[in-house]
Order: sequence, then C-alpha cells, then structure tokens
Amino acid sequence: MGNGVREGPVEFQRDVEPVPARIPAEDNQEKKKVLNSLMSGALAGAVAKTAVAPLDRTKIMFQVSSKRFSAKEAYRLIYRTYLNEGFWSLWRGNSATMVRVIPYAAIQFCAHEEYKQILGNYYGFQGKALTPFPRFIAGSLAGTTAAMLTYPLDMVRARMAVTPKEMYSSIVHVFIRISREEGLKTLYRGFTPTILGVIPYAGLSFFTYETLKKVHAEHSGKAQPSPPERLLFGACAGLIGQSASYPLDVVRRRMQTAGVLGHTYSSILLTMQDIVREEGLVRGLYKGLSMNWVKGPIAVGISFTTFDLTQILLRKLQHGPGLER
Repeated sequence: MGNGVREGPVEFQRDVEPVPARIPAEDNQEKKKVLNSLMSGALAGAVAKTAVAPLDRTKIMFQVSSKRFSAKEAYRLIYRTYLNEGFWSLWRGNSATMVRVIPYAAIQFCAHEEYKQILGNYYGFQGKALTPFPRFIAGSLAGTTAAMLTYPLDMVRARMAVTPKEMYSSIVHVFIRISREEGLKTLYRGFTPTILGVIPYAGLSFFTYETLKKVHAEHSGKAQPSPPERLLFGACAGLIGQSASYPLDVVRRRMQTAGVLGHTYSSILLTMQDIVREEGLVRGLYKGLSMNWVKGPIAVGISFTTFDLTQILLRKLQHGPGLER
C-alpha cells in the first residue's frame, strides 16, 4: 500500500521433526514373527507332551494319592493300566492335555520372544543376548502369561487323568459336571500354587536353556548348537526348573482333584500341612520327583528343540537359507 513494504504471501518456518511412519513391510514382518512363534510353540508343546503322556499320567496318579512312590510301583501301575484298560488308556487325558498344552505352549514361547524383545529394548540389549536377570524375568513372565490364560484346561486335564473313563466322557463333559456340581470357582482351584510354581519353573527353564546356548556359542565358535546339543540343553533346563517348583506342583494337583477324591483343601499352606502330616515332607511333597527327573528333561528337551528347529525351518521357507536363530 504506500508504506514501502512489499506485500506477498507470508511463510512460517516451523522446526518440526518428521514423524516416521510405520512401514507396512515392518508390520508384516512383526506379524509373521508372532505367527511363527505361535505355530512353533504349539507344535513343540504337542510333540513333547505326547511323547511323555503315559509317564505324566502315572505321575499325577501318585501325586494325588497317599500311596508311596517308587519306580517299581510306577511300573506296576502302568502295567496294570495296560492290562485292565488297554494300551491307549496310557494316553487317557491326552486329548485334554493337547487342548491345554497347544495354546499354553504357543502363548508361552511367543510371549517369551516378545518379552525378550521388550526387555532388550528397555535394558539396551537390542539384538544381543540378555543378561542373566532379564533372561530369568522373560521366562517367568512368559510362563505366568500362558498359565493365566489356559488354567481351566489344566484343571480339566488333571481330572481326566485320575478318574475312570466312565466318569467323564469328554472334555466338555468335565466342564459341564464341574460347573454344575462344584461351581465355576472350582475351575480355578489350585490357581495360586500354579502361578507360584510357574515363576521359578519357567524362569529357570528358559534361563538355563538360553544361558547354555550362549555359553556354547562362546566356547565352541559355532553360532548354533546341533539338535542333540539342543536336546541336552533343554533336558538340563527341565531338570533344574522342575526340581525347583515340584512341591507346588504336588499341591496344585491335590487341590485340582480334591472334589473327586474325597478331600477338602482350602489353601496352599493347609494342603502342604496335610500332605506332610500324613505322608512326610520328602515322601509327600516330592512324591514322583524321580519320575519327573526322567519325564521332565525328555519333555522340555523335545519342546525347546522342536521350537528352535521349527523356527529355523519357517524362517528358511520365508526368507531363504542363511537365517538361523
């Protein structure tokens, strides 16, 4: 206008950093990673539990009774079951185990991968092995997450393992009868000792397995252990994890099966007191542990090995050779 100032569009500069957009390819990669973990975990759990199902059923039957455990008595029980009910009766309750263990193992292994990533980012170990404490925490959180989401299925599996086949005709029948006769709360009986037991069990199992793989890589110069070495590392992990949490496993089974075996257990401490008073400390709370030292390492070794090898296979199929865990 007449003031000598040139008019025109005015531009404002703002020091705003561009916000990085989430690349769709990264989203797809993350989804594939989660799906691979779920599939590998589900297969690992199914293979491992089916392999040791007869031993697992025998262990549960001793845990929930007042009979003294010995290898000889365990063999007699397995043999009598075979004679009276047939070969496949040794896998009775395995369908319920599969219904529980497939989602449990899938969630546990997938959650472990995610917790490792979260803790790695938090502690600044992106892409590197976690230090011991975060390694234990990742395993404990993974086991706790899986147990919380699948607990009623574990309850059903325990009931089917200790009752004659005439009592419950199917998994659905167990749910219906428990809900109608004992109330829905019964489906969560034994939940507290389960969570208290899974924290050291899952924490020590994953911690031991990951630590042994790390030590092996450092001392052997090989990036990956062989399948037999993975089985051995998994067996060590199972032995340590199950030994640490075994008394709580006995308490959990007693509380889960109380309704069908004529007992009433109202709390963890009272259940422990009853077991110790009637059967003794070692013979009661550690009943069947020697069988678990056979069954547990086999199951955990198979589980970890199956998971790792399935993960490697899926990555090779998706990305080509050269990508190993």
